[in-house]
Amino acid sequence: MHTEFAHAQAQKYLAQRNRLAVTSALLGVVSVLGLGAAMTRDQEIVLVPVTSETLTLSSGGVDAQYLELIARDTALMLLNRAPESLDYWMEQILKVADPAAHGRLKAELVAIVEEQRGSDISQAFVIRSITPDTDHLTAVVSGTLKTFVGAQVIASQQRSFRFTWTRRGLSLGLSAFEQLSNPQEDQDQ
Repeated sequence: MHTEFAHAQAQKYLAQRNRLAVTSALLGVVSVLGLGAAMTRDQEIVLVPVTSETLTLSSGGVDAQYLELIARDTALMLLNRAPESLDYWMEQILKVADPAAHGRLKAELVAIVEEQRGSDISQAFVIRSITPDTDHLTAVVSGTLKTFVGAQVIASQQRSFRFTWTRRGLSLGLSAFEQLSNPQEDQDQ
């Protein structure tokens, strides 16, 4: 009688073990399928509206409107500066810098800060156009760069600047900026 009872208990535990094994296998397959779907699916985030248009940034690519807006904001931050705010100016630009380009950009900005510190020279930039290139993650910003000594305008020139971005996940980081040569400059308007 004990053997029959032991055999019945063993069969009960064996059936329970088999059900757990099947359930575990099914959960493993579902987990692998879910992980695969998550890795191949485009990620997308909705950006806080700073414009009347809806902007998104997805893992599939950068929207031209978003690249234009980020280039606009960075250009205005980078090209409008006064001696009184140079430390804040440099800190804000380095916040949008790509980590791989941080050291190089900081060296360029420190040179500008050292040159301008203690002077009365300020500059202001008025944007005329922005041309984003989503394939190369660049934007060319053109406009008028005005240089002031105190309140006096000493130069007003048409300039173009190229901003280059690096993409890391769903964010962009500034990796380089340069002034482009402009053959038709309006000197001292």
